Amino acid sequence: MIDNTTSRGRTIRFLWEGSDDEFRQTLEILGETPLPKYIKRKPDEEDKERYQTVYAKHEGAVAAPTAGLHFSKELIKRLEIKGIRFAEVTLHTGLGTFRPIEVEDLSKHKMDAEYYRIDEAACKIVNKAIEGHHRICSVGTTTMRAIESSYTAEKLLKPSEGWTNIFIHPPYNFNVADSLITNLHLPKTSLLIMVCAFAGYDLAMEAYKKAIKDKYRFFSYGDAMVVI
Repeated sequence: MIDNTTSRGRTIRFLWEGSDDEFRQTLEILGETPLPKYIKRKPDEEDKERYQTVYAKHEGAVAAPTAGLHFSKELIKRLEIKGIRFAEVTLHTGLGTFRPIEVEDLSKHKMDAEYYRIDEAACKIVNKAIEGHHRICSVGTTTMRAIESSYTAEKLLKPSEGWTNIFIHPPYNFNVADSLITNLHLPKTSLLIMVCAFAGYDLAMEAYKKAIKDKYRFFSYGDAMVVI
């Protein structure tokens, strides 16, 4: 162990004499799919595929961006036929996403840093849509955090890569997306607070009350809502 992080984590260095591929294989043997804690069983082989979005490409997150789990390859194709363009960004979701907020004053909550990457191709698609006055929909709070970490003075998306610890809470002016697809989140989490910042607190709470009354499913494998 090299160091403690600012958010109760640890920085670990592995001493390994084999190749990178052999190290990866060892991790595969020792590790397991990090299913959400409320799923009270050991992960199996099927979970490796099921707890992934169909468009997942890069290893590194500790959890799937759950709004993306609602998309199948067929649904994406049907949306593309209707003229919807997809721009992909990478954000490696960290444990801080699930950490409950323990402070009354939100400005004092420290987010764990997460690695993100937005490439030129994604920016071109998004910025063309912005300039054409089309709707920009963020699929998930994870995506929203990535795009809110990198925009220009003209409120256009710009290519960048690095670590972000942005914590979005009310009041907040969103700069890129004007709609959001998101699952139903746990109380006292940064995800729920971001939804309140986007939808407005009263509207978000009204939606959550209806979701509870009508027995919508919460959490990772649950239902999603779209906020416009």
